[in-house]
Amino acid sequence: MKPVRPRHAASLLLLRRSSKGLEVLMGRRPKKSSFAPDVFVFPGGKVDPADYRGHAPPLAPGCLEKMVASPGLAHALAAAALRETWEETGLDVSAAPLRLAARAITPTMSPIRFHARFFVTDAEHAVGVPAATPELSDLAFRPLEDALKLPIIDVTEAVLHSLLEDAPPFLFTYRRGRPRITPLAEHPEGRVFDPVLTSLI
Repeated sequence: MKPVRPRHAASLLLLRRSSKGLEVLMGRRPKKSSFAPDVFVFPGGKVDPADYRGHAPPLAPGCLEKMVASPGLAHALAAAALRETWEETGLDVSAAPLRLAARAITPTMSPIRFHARFFVTDAEHAVGVPAATPELSDLAFRPLEDALKLPIIDVTEAVLHSLLEDAPPFLFTYRRGRPRITPLAEHPEGRVFDPVLTSLI
């Protein structure tokens, strides 16, 4: 069977400091969801055509190359992260500066595939009060250690661990059915070396 081409998607990690330490906003996906049902995730979703024309904040220096995306696609990914966060949580993060935390590509033989970019920003830039929606229930800011105890998929776990360890951006893929984490290392000449072919752009 020919592998399904990954669809571009984006998620947003909203972080805040509290007396319990670093917290991240997460909610539970619907039980009948076609992808990752009944697990806790960050706000996010696939890129829509309108996102190429939507509002997107400036990206952090070096973010574009690590995203493996053209300027137009990078804009759409950032816009999608903001739009999905608004739709799923009611929070307006249109003024939030974004930096890249990770990229992830679902397994080759999965019937639904995404090439997702995970952005991070400070929750202080968010306007509004987070509220659960049909797309994300049980929405709340949770300490990273507590979030790791929730029902989550492997890439979410990897992203949470990277936040705990203050790790650099990484690529999450699969090899022979096993998860593989590869740092998005800097090339000696200043370019970003990426082990995944740019044909996925």
